Amino acid sequence: MKRTILSLLVLCAMFSLSAQDKVIRKVLETGRTDNQTMAHADFLSNRIGGRPIGSHNLQDAEAWAAGTFRSWGLEVITQEVGEIGVGFSRGQWTGRLLGAENMQLHFVTPSYTAGTRGPQRGHVLIEPRSRAEFERIKGALKGAWVLIDGDSRGFAIDRTARGDSLRAAAIAANEEIEKENREIRSWNRSHEAEQKPLKEYDSTPALFYREMVQAGALGFIQSAAVPLQALYDRAGCYDLTMETLPEACDIKLDAHQYDLIRQMVRERRDIQLEFDIRNHFFEGPVKYHNVIGVLRGSKYPDEYVILGGHLDSYDIAGGAVDDGNGVSVTMEAARLLATSGAKPKRSIMFCLWTGEEYGLLGSKYFVESGLVPLEKISNYFNRDGGPLAAVGVTVPPAMYDDFVEAGKSLLEYSEDFPFTVSMREGEPRPRPSRAGGSDHAHFAMNGVPTISFNEADIKGYDFNYREIWHTESDHYGQLIPEYMEHSSVVSAVIAYGIANLPHLLSREGLYKE
Repeated sequence: MKRTILSLLVLCAMFSLSAQDKVIRKVLETGRTDNQTMAHADFLSNRIGGRPIGSHNLQDAEAWAAGTFRSWGLEVITQEVGEIGVGFSRGQWTGRLLGAENMQLHFVTPSYTAGTRGPQRGHVLIEPRSRAEFERIKGALKGAWVLIDGDSRGFAIDRTARGDSLRAAAIAANEEIEKENREIRSWNRSHEAEQKPLKEYDSTPALFYREMVQAGALGFIQSAAVPLQALYDRAGCYDLTMETLPEACDIKLDAHQYDLIRQMVRERRDIQLEFDIRNHFFEGPVKYHNVIGVLRGSKYPDEYVILGGHLDSYDIAGGAVDDGNGVSVTMEAARLLATSGAKPKRSIMFCLWTGEEYGLLGSKYFVESGLVPLEKISNYFNRDGGPLAAVGVTVPPAMYDDFVEAGKSLLEYSEDFPFTVSMREGEPRPRPSRAGGSDHAHFAMNGVPTISFNEADIKGYDFNYREIWHTESDHYGQLIPEYMEHSSVVSAVIAYGIANLPHLLSREGLYKE
């Protein structure tokens, strides 16, 4: 009888291994012949587009992702992470310089900032930096576009009480300089001395913001490096109501054009600027959600392997790389496994986070929600960077054998992108105490393994993440299909292998406690 039971157990184990091998073969075959990674990326970045919190586009992306997961037979969980009081949608924007030298303007505006009321044309002024300068030009502010100091980093001008306080302090500092200069001018009747220049305040641009808006300024123009970067009204978007919407435009202009226009103004050239900016607001509240596809485990359904990327993005481009890349790879890994008949021992979660760009909101919510016991997570794989090829992992010694086992089927999968498992050398790093970077952060802060794939530009496409990060260049054409398609296969195979181990990954030596 014991011998019969043992034989049955051996047969069951052999059948299980055979079924796993069949799934892996199917994943590898489908990944090579019918890879849909770029179809997901195309739909997300070209058909839907940029996806800030509170936008119709993000709502559409959530619905599309949830419906797509369901169409593959996955269980779908949506988590309501939060809401914002007013929604924002972006339309087209154009601008031009009018005068002896006509020129199309290259500019952007942050999300949750004002648009124009149709095409609006006006003269150009340089912002005042002292009370005396303001009083001198205040009559000319009505209908003017105002060039303000500082170099834009993409965020909107701070319109909150805190911003007003910072500006008041800056104005007071310049008033002191003006007082010293008056004394110098008086002393200069009999001596020569150089007057002190008024300060530019990069962190508090548009010093007389409130007064200039009240005087009728159309908007404010700030110099910005190319490629242009535009984020959102970080300081004030959550406090907006339909009664307190911004009135004046917040324009980030190509630095080369900004310098030219500023010089023209100094030369008192007869020029005007015309902008047509279709930034739209709509009544909220607008909720935003995590969208999670689940391939439920057959033996240990309450233990998890998790893959993820963030669904939200900025909206001056399509959000293709940041993070349509991560979403597309995560979704294709889900499709490859779901359509291969995979029945992993542990549950595999495919998490599309919301609000990463607004402060890791979705992943933080997930970690704190208790939906999944954190000690039951074998690993969280995050993808939020360039569209590069996943070519290996570097792991603590206690995980090495398990990752070798999980990745063995990849050894001969691709000659172009050989997959390697490396053992980490040296002492482990301390567990992080502060969030930052991307959606792995709150997992790591709570001791969850967040081993990520080593990624490389093996074929030399000269991809530079900084050139697209939060800029107008973050569009579909920046993606590298062969790298992303390969990464989808790697993600599926490794996640499935880790889910089928006889145990959770060891956390020994993961962090220096």
